[in-house]
Amino acid sequence: MKMTDTTIRLDKHLANLGLAPRRGVEKLLQKSNLTVNGKRITEPGTRIHIKDTILFNGKRVQKPQMVYFLLNKPKHIISTVEDEFGRTNVTHLIHSKERIFPVGRLDRDTTGLILLTNDGGLTNLLTHPRYHIPKIYELVIRGTVTNNQLEPIRTGVVLEDGQTAPAKAKITGHTPTGTRIEVTLFEGKKRQIRRMCEALGLKLISLTRISLGPLKLDGLKEGEYRKLSKKEVDGLRKQTERNAPLKPLGKQFHPLEKKK
Repeated sequence: MKMTDTTIRLDKHLANLGLAPRRGVEKLLQKSNLTVNGKRITEPGTRIHIKDTILFNGKRVQKPQMVYFLLNKPKHIISTVEDEFGRTNVTHLIHSKERIFPVGRLDRDTTGLILLTNDGGLTNLLTHPRYHIPKIYELVIRGTVTNNQLEPIRTGVVLEDGQTAPAKAKITGHTPTGTRIEVTLFEGKKRQIRRMCEALGLKLISLTRISLGPLKLDGLKEGEYRKLSKKEVDGLRKQTERNAPLKPLGKQFHPLEKKK
């Protein structure tokens, strides 16, 4: 039997155990004491056997119960677990016996739907760019916005780190001081909507994420949260399966591109 048939990458194994999202394992290994069969490991790509003895800060790592929470994040709450300034983060708002972490990020001034879990495997699927999980945001832009002003969002806005992927954008109403817009993204560049608005000269008053894949806020007030049902978790997994590209290598098909 080949070695790879009986071993697994350490970062994948720890993510599956809910210890940290896969992309956060490297930082975890640098800051914490993790040993495999008595030997400290600092490289996330190290291959281990799933029956090896793994200790995290002296305690044996065991598979926890998987938990899933949907939170309506208030403004001024950060969505990173670690913060050098000691600011309140999204995990402080949820009562959970298990160690949980946010799936992706919402910046400090953005409100709305964010998912928190200890399921590292699902986190990796939902945050990986190849799966194109749609995220819908409600924006309020100062003043009157025309449909033509939104066209660059639909075709791609050039930012300092490259052009954004095609997105959906539509005007949904007006407020006393601005225009209400709904934007659907299929990628996750850092502060993407805020940077697109800045590039297009649109003054953003407020920004709220109202859905993530099949999940919606559905009347959940800011600061409130609820557990996901098994049906909802299964729905998230199915969406990643539907959106997975047929070919893992080469140019990936984008949901808004026309098939040839």
